[in-house]
Amino acid sequence: MSSISNSNTNSLIISPRKLRYDLYSYQDEPDMPLVISVLAALIERHMARNERITRNCKWALVSKDAKTRVFEANEAPDMTIQSFLERIFRYTKAGASVYVVAYVYIDRLCQNYPAFKISPSNVHRLLITTIMVSSKYVEDMNYRNSYFAKIGGITTKEMNKMEMEFLFLMGFKLHVNVSVFESYCSHLEREVSIGGGYQIEKALRCAEEIKFRQNVDINPRYDHLSRITL
Repeated sequence: MSSISNSNTNSLIISPRKLRYDLYSYQDEPDMPLVISVLAALIERHMARNERITRNCKWALVSKDAKTRVFEANEAPDMTIQSFLERIFRYTKAGASVYVVAYVYIDRLCQNYPAFKISPSNVHRLLITTIMVSSKYVEDMNYRNSYFAKIGGITTKEMNKMEMEFLFLMGFKLHVNVSVFESYCSHLEREVSIGGGYQIEKALRCAEEIKFRQNVDINPRYDHLSRITL
């Protein structure tokens, strides 16, 4: 996915330092994470590029792979990507890292299936699916699929089907290691930096928690020892 257009960047009026705070701070009642605006702008730009490429052959926007057609809606929701992401956050309060991991999943899907093009007819279903799966990977507690379905304006049956198809499309490879997570954070930071003068910090709380979970999975005693040292 390419960079945000100048008009979008100017309208956001945001800073990399604020994005870093959103990504790596944990609050009981967080404000709307800045990553939502950045992700929305990235996807909108990606869709605009797809539409320019396929302007003279509209059929190319429809996925040729039967598996990825699961995200196609008969009628595109009358809601901007920004508003849709804000709606998801408003009703789930998912942490900013959930959106970063969802972004990783979307990028992987596009790389693994080049014929798949994000479009107005599939973007909302793709987002609600990747964010739900990401939430299950990142968060300790999650809402039921039926709740996510209501947020996305679809049926529970559709939500379940999209989740299952997505897992198979990904080959059930949902792991996002620390280095990959940091690289995508860096990319998001570059999208909002003026002059690109900021770099992601290395010892950040979110990355540390991911490392901690990995160590616990490998050696349960690590959890006990770490709690003693805290």
